[in-house]
Amino acid sequence: MASEILIVEDDDSERILYEDVFTARGYEVRVAADAEAALQAIRERRPDVVVLDINMPGKDGLDLLREVMDIDNKLPVVLNTAYSAYQDNFMSWSAAAYVVKSSDPAELIDTVQNVLRGGAA
Repeated sequence: MASEILIVEDDDSERILYEDVFTARGYEVRVAADAEAALQAIRERRPDVVVLDINMPGKDGLDLLREVMDIDNKLPVVLNTAYSAYQDNFMSWSAAAYVVKSSDPAELIDTVQNVLRGGAA
């Protein structure tokens, strides 16, 4: 059975890109455009890993991370953001990994694969 990834990304083009690249690698992918949709998806069925954007309108990714940890503190979350400054935020330390976005999703793919294998980022 393929590992399931929940991608939480408010940008349509990035969400579609990530869905396409992970699906092409054999993962089962679900997507959410905001925090509320992500929480609903997690409550319905736990994914194996969550890829989470931080800078989103409404509830940001760090607030969502806190809620995800309250639901299931063993669920690995990979923070995926364009802003490296969030790495210094105490809440980001709860994530399994932190990836700074780039035009090439290779680092994100490698990080997710490593987290799914139980490795550190």
